[in-house]
Parts: sequence; structure tokens; C-alpha cells
Amino acid sequence: MNIGTIGTGFIVDRFIEASHNVPHMNVTASFSRQEETAKSFTHKHNIASYYTDIEALLGDTSIDAIYVASPNSLHYTYTVQALEHGKHVFCEKPFTSNSREAQHVIELAKERNLFLFEAITTIHLPNYALIREHIASLGPIRLVQANYSQYSSRYDKFLAGETPNVFSPHYSGGALQDINVYNLHFVIGLFGKPESVTYAANVQRDIDTSGIALLTYDGYVASCAGAKDTASDGFVYMQGEKGFIHVVQGANGCREVVIKVGNSESRLNAQTEDNVLYYEIAAWQKLMANNDFDACYKLLDHSLHVMQTLEKARASAGVRFEGDN
Repeated sequence: MNIGTIGTGFIVDRFIEASHNVPHMNVTASFSRQEETAKSFTHKHNIASYYTDIEALLGDTSIDAIYVASPNSLHYTYTVQALEHGKHVFCEKPFTSNSREAQHVIELAKERNLFLFEAITTIHLPNYALIREHIASLGPIRLVQANYSQYSSRYDKFLAGETPNVFSPHYSGGALQDINVYNLHFVIGLFGKPESVTYAANVQRDIDTSGIALLTYDGYVASCAGAKDTASDGFVYMQGEKGFIHVVQGANGCREVVIKVGNSESRLNAQTEDNVLYYEIAAWQKLMANNDFDACYKLLDHSLHVMQTLEKARASAGVRFEGDN
């Protein structure tokens, strides 16, 4: 499969590096609006061609799929354009700005008989599969705690009065969308949509720089903390009446799974790849190689549930994006 990339940030670097280890996945073109940026990025990764015109990229008949890693607010626009040009789409998290946009791109992909996939690491990790296998050993779940906090390299600019994309309502930024989304994928992937959600956020200049989303279920609650204005060790703790699971380094990487039930403790790790993006790309490749639209649609249902929860959480904190209008 020949892939064209949209975006030149560090996540695209990691995507390209990981794709080298997945058979039949070849990045053959890249797009940036700035020619020097596009040229430099293409040279850096030894990519065959680059484009500064999005229509030219999407009109390239040698390209089968598009990887969208633009600023958050542009995920929807580029995904729609790619699908309308008959391209399969691998779209970075957060899937879109809101549930209305998510529903539209899902319907469009189904109408065009195209594969659409959200690039979210967590739910495709082997260690996440181990968690799913062992969660029943904890007995009834009562409490889930997840924290992914990372001091943003752009936060100092924000404090100085600038508005980097990741802290901009115009670009659908903020801690919930950009970083806490991993925690929500983790929880919703295991337990489904919550009965209710609220978000207590630190809001500065109309954007959340950190906050805690509280997801309530029948008999248990999950707190999802995410910050771009402070740092912390990442973790997930899942507490049941018989024991607990500790996910080392948190939901975004699931680097190790510690299970303690009674006096018994086990430490599990089924992951061999340092670049964890490998696992989501491999899942995408397998899905498409098997022409498995049922699996594709099941994953899209999950992405929609996460987006619906994100939207409700934002609303409870009074954070609005321009795309919500």
C-alpha cells in the first residue's frame, strides 16, 4: 500500500519509522503547505515525492491511502477530502473536533466503501489485550484511575501570550483532546460509553491546559487526568474487589502490566517494539489485507463513542471549539 502523509510533526516521523517494519506499507509522498518544509521532510525520510497542493496529493493515482496528522481542527477537512478522492484514511487522534464531524466521516467512508481508521496507539497494544484477558480476575471493578501528564514544549510560549495550535480553540487543542484522549480510549475500550461524564478543568484563555474527566458507570467510576501544564509519571490503576492492575507508564504506552490478586503478583509484557506506533499500523494493515469492513466499523463505533464522551466532557467545562458552531 502506498501512503501519502499530511503533516510534518514528530508524530509523522514516528509513523514513518514504524511503517518500515510493517510489510506492504510504503510512504511514497508527503504534503506540507510550505515548499521548504516539504522538501526537507521528504529528504529526511527518503520519500519519493512531495506536494504543496493538497489537490495534487489527493489526485495522485499511485497513492492508496492518506495518513492525516495535521492540527486537530483540520483532521475533519482533510479526511473528507481524502475520502472524496477515493483514498483510504488513517487519521491521527483525536479523530475529529466533535461527534458531528466524526459521524459524517464515518458515513462518508461507508458510502464510498473505503477504510477509515483512527490512529490511536492504546487499544491496539499487546499489553492492552493482556489487560482485557485478566481484568475478570479482579472481581467487580470499583475504581479506575488514569493519569497522562506531560509538560508541553509549547506551554512557555502560551504563558508568554502566544497561542500555539495545541492551546488554541481554533485548532481544537487543549489537554483533553490532545493528551487525556489516551485515557478515555483506554477506559471506553474496556467498559464502553459511560453513563455520564464531567470534566473539571484548569481553563486559561478559553482552553483547558489540564483537567480531570470523571466517567461514571453502574457500580464504579473512572477518573482520567491529563495535563499539558505540569508533568507526572503516567499510570493506570484498575481496582477490583479481589485485586488491582497497575499499567506502568500509563495508557499511551502500556509498557508493563502488574496484576496483584490476593498474595499473588505477576508482571506481564508482550510488547517487543520500542516504537509503539508499529502496533496500530500493523492492525490497520491486517484489517485492510483481510478486507475486514466489519472490524473497521467496530473500531469506528469505538472512535465515535470516545468523541461523544470528549464532547460532553468539554461542554461540562465550558470549552468550545470553532468547529462546534
